[in-house]
Amino acid sequence: MPSPTGHAARLVLAVLLFTFVMTPVAGAAAGRPTPPSTASWTAQPARSGSGTDGGRPYFYLEGPPGTVLQDRLSVTNSGTAPVTVRLRGADAYNAEDGGFAVRGGKGSTGTGAWLRTAAAQVTVPARTRADVPFSVTVPTGATPGDHPGAIVVRSGDRSVGVRIQLRVGGPTLAALTVEDVTVSGRTIHYTLVNRGNTALAPRIAVGADGVFGTLLRRKARTLPVELLPGQRVRLGEPWRDAPALDSVTVRLRVTAAGGAHSEATARAAFVPWVPVTGGALLLLAAVAAGAYAYRLRRSRGRPPDDGGSGQSSGDQRHSERGNLVKAGAES
Repeated sequence: MPSPTGHAARLVLAVLLFTFVMTPVAGAAAGRPTPPSTASWTAQPARSGSGTDGGRPYFYLEGPPGTVLQDRLSVTNSGTAPVTVRLRGADAYNAEDGGFAVRGGKGSTGTGAWLRTAAAQVTVPARTRADVPFSVTVPTGATPGDHPGAIVVRSGDRSVGVRIQLRVGGPTLAALTVEDVTVSGRTIHYTLVNRGNTALAPRIAVGADGVFGTLLRRKARTLPVELLPGQRVRLGEPWRDAPALDSVTVRLRVTAAGGAHSEATARAAFVPWVPVTGGALLLLAAVAAGAYAYRLRRSRGRPPDDGGSGQSSGDQRHSERGNLVKAGAES
């Protein structure tokens, strides 16, 4: 018969194998390179008449409500065949990752709706540049502040958005908040909200303190995102050297030009669940093995049952009384 020690050893080995199988293994996925663009045309803000402005990365227009602002868009065809492009205005907004995006179709209600190009479609001959005038009519009831937009240029399956930074005159307010701070794995997640009427380039400083002292200190740095008025974005801050076991308070401080600032904190508990689970299972296995061994030892040390003699204790007493009566009668 197997010994109690052998049963306990097999049970503990089974728990160890289970814990090893359940331990996650990290892997890496290879990314695919993006093929280079082969487009033969480009779109950008037109240079000034003297050509000494060095090129503009985007349009900047400013004026009070009720004014009409004008500029020109250049479409350059460097190919050997004519190119036909279609033009339209669009509002800009922040995508979920904070990137700059433009609205499609008739979804624009701001700069995109106020913009008109001299032509909705232009054919540009080979190795030629075409300058297309456009105007932005600012409504009399437009709110002061920034109204980002774009001119969308499309030919075939390719579409390019040329940014327009429109500022309507009047009082401006720079305000932002940092909200919904959480810690998941080795990433600090948070939401930035632009509660003012100007576009912001936010800066963030990150800190974390645990039971045993400071765990993280990162000086303020500019985030690679432009937060547009009224927009919110969900971002993440990597924390590769997060503790394995600790109770942590995370602090975020965000600032931006114009006096905008905000702070938020969150608490998180770091627990190595795989070792803890494995240890708990090992403890349960040891308790179960000990209980089993104890029961087995008790069953082996118990005295034999008298039931095998064929008489119960009551029958023995009755027989003894009968013998005494018989002995008295004989005397």
